[in-house]
Amino acid sequence: MSKITVVGAGNVGSTCADVMASRELAAEIVVLDIKPGLAEGKAMDIMQTAALREFDTRVSGVTGDYAATANSDVVVITSGIPRKPGMTREELIGTNAGIVRSVVENALLHSPNAILVTISNPMDTMNYLAIKTSKLPKNRVVGMGGALDSARFKFYLSQALGAPANDLEGIVIGGHGDTTMIPLARLATYNGRPVSELLSKDALDKVVADTMVGGATLTKLLGTSAWYAPGAACASLVESIMRDQKRVMPCCVALDGEYGLKDIAIGVPVVLGKNGWEQIIEYKLDADEQNALNKSADAVRGMNQVLVDMKLV
Repeated sequence: MSKITVVGAGNVGSTCADVMASRELAAEIVVLDIKPGLAEGKAMDIMQTAALREFDTRVSGVTGDYAATANSDVVVITSGIPRKPGMTREELIGTNAGIVRSVVENALLHSPNAILVTISNPMDTMNYLAIKTSKLPKNRVVGMGGALDSARFKFYLSQALGAPANDLEGIVIGGHGDTTMIPLARLATYNGRPVSELLSKDALDKVVADTMVGGATLTKLLGTSAWYAPGAACASLVESIMRDQKRVMPCCVALDGEYGLKDIAIGVPVVLGKNGWEQIIEYKLDADEQNALNKSADAVRGMNQVLVDMKLV
C-alpha cells in the first residue's frame, strides 16, 4: 500500500498534505508534528473535505510517533522554524539543523527505503545535511526549492506578458535563496517562443529581480513564510516520484562533477521518477550563467560550512 509521511504540520506541511490527498498520490498520508493535537487536527480537517472533493486517500495525524510513519515511500521534511521578516536563511541553520537531523534519523528507522524530500530552510544546506546524515544513495534525497522558484518565475512572466502561466516554460537553478537563485531568462519561452523576443530587456530584468525576492516579498506581506505555493510545489515533485512520471524539474541534489561542481547539493534540472531523481539534465549554460552558478555554489558552501563548524556533518 502506498504511503507518504509529512513531518511538520505547519502551513507548508499541511498544505502539501492537502494537495497530495486531493490528487490521491497515495493510499495513506501521515502528518507528524511535535505539538500535541496539531497534526491530528490538520489531518481531520483535510479528511472532512474528502466527501466534498471526492478523494479516497486516508490522512491521519500523530504527535511525535514515528512508528505510525513506518513503510513510507516518501518522507517530506518541512519541520523547523519559519523565516521571519528580516531574518536571513543563514540565521535559521543553528536551530533547524538539529531538528532536521533528528527527523532524518527517526524517519529512516521506520522507513529505511523511503525517498526523502527536504523543504526545511535554508533548504540547500538542510538537504546537504540530510544527504550526509542519512547515508542514503544520493538519488533518494531531493530538496524542494527550484520547483517553487520556477513557479514564481512563471508567475512573474505571466504578469509581464498578460499570458497564462501554464503556457510558459521557465526554470530557476542555483541555491534557493534571494541572492543565490538564477532564473534562466535566456531559456524562458511562451508557447515555444523566447520571452526575450516579447519583453524588453528592462521588463525581463524586472521579472528576474522580482523572482529572486519572491519569497522575501511574501514574508514581508504575510509576516511569515509563504505556504500555498511551497506546499503545491512539493506535492508536484512528490507526484512525479509516486507516479513515476519522469518529469523534469529543478531540484536540489548532490552533484559530482555536473555543471563543474562537486561535494555540494544545489538546484539543477533532474528527471524525477520512482527511484527519486534519476538523471541530472545538464543545460548548456553561457559564460554569465555558469559564473552565476559558481557564485551561487560558493554562497551555499559558505552556509554548509556552518554545519562543519557545528560538527553536524
